[in-house]
Amino acid sequence: MEQRLAIFNASGGGGLPQRPRTTTRTHARLKVSWRFKMAAAQAVEEMRGRVVLGEFGVRNVHTTDFPGNYAGYDDAWDQDRFEKNFRVDVVHMDENSLEFDMVGIDAAIANAFRRILLAEVPTMAVEKVLVYNNTSIVQDEILAHRLGLIPIHADPRLFEYRNQGDEEGTEIDTLQFRLQVRCTRNPQAAKDSSDPNELYVNHKVYTRHMTWVPLGNQADVFPEGTIRPVHDDILIAQLRPGQEIDLLMHCVKGIGKDHAKFSPVATASYRLLPDITLLEPVEGEAAEELSQCFSPGVIEVQEVQGKKVARVANPRLDTFSREIFRNEKLKKVVRLARVRDHYIFSVESTGVLPPDVLVSEAIKVLMGKCRRFLDELDAVQMD
Repeated sequence: MEQRLAIFNASGGGGLPQRPRTTTRTHARLKVSWRFKMAAAQAVEEMRGRVVLGEFGVRNVHTTDFPGNYAGYDDAWDQDRFEKNFRVDVVHMDENSLEFDMVGIDAAIANAFRRILLAEVPTMAVEKVLVYNNTSIVQDEILAHRLGLIPIHADPRLFEYRNQGDEEGTEIDTLQFRLQVRCTRNPQAAKDSSDPNELYVNHKVYTRHMTWVPLGNQADVFPEGTIRPVHDDILIAQLRPGQEIDLLMHCVKGIGKDHAKFSPVATASYRLLPDITLLEPVEGEAAEELSQCFSPGVIEVQEVQGKKVARVANPRLDTFSREIFRNEKLKKVVRLARVRDHYIFSVESTGVLPPDVLVSEAIKVLMGKCRRFLDELDAVQMD
């Protein structure tokens, strides 16, 4: 009994030492559980908001934030939340190109804008060519096709679609151009010259030779110089002395879905905003090496306390060549991703309309599609 009591007293009193060990284990388990939950939450957020580019594949490609897919997330459609998160930021705009960010939308909506810009915003283009004389080496069909692809500077919103079957156009649905060029020898050319530009007159037929022929009251409605080819230096054909092109062109209103010549844009594309994260500090020569793996301006090397330190300066400039994955030392310190709902749009106009007008017209087309769909739903419900 005394021995047991001595042991009892030596241990500090019964089973008391066991309690700190039990508390430590419980605390450790809670800490591990908390870390696991945090990691799981970060993985879910990454899956919902980032498309991750790996060395051998791309993760989280598909949209998964639909109602009921994630516990604890309310992904049901809410207009107030959409209006709060949605925004459009214009980054650059000039006469023919526009770059803007569209944030807070799904890929389906972004792609709808792109497809409408390509195929459903109307323009004016050459539809019918009446050839009176063509003695050039270019066949009539090829010449008519080349003329159709010339962008015409005319606001299509001021014209109507020509009715199917109408042979003769009117001032409200047709523009008319005349092209009449004849090549002759230059009597002032030097005898020993071999340069066609000196030997011949009008041996190159350009869009500047196209003359607008007003129909009806078009001369009063449109000021002089507003109806013309967008560019006056597009080469149409080459002639030699005695050859001639004499034709009449009718331009009508149409959309790119019917023919590519009506497409108002040279390019209309989008990409997701790059998101580059350094998983650990990169210093010294490794910082310089890291900057060489990305496009200029993406990674900046700074002097911090006498050391070279790499930091992400402007991930927007990166083209995601994934050159970093060829570097065995650095490929594990960088995470490449794209923001799922941040779209960078690039729109380049052919010159028919300014790019900002094209985007606004595309929005109007999409709104019209939505109205027609709602009207059809109402009609079905009434039936």
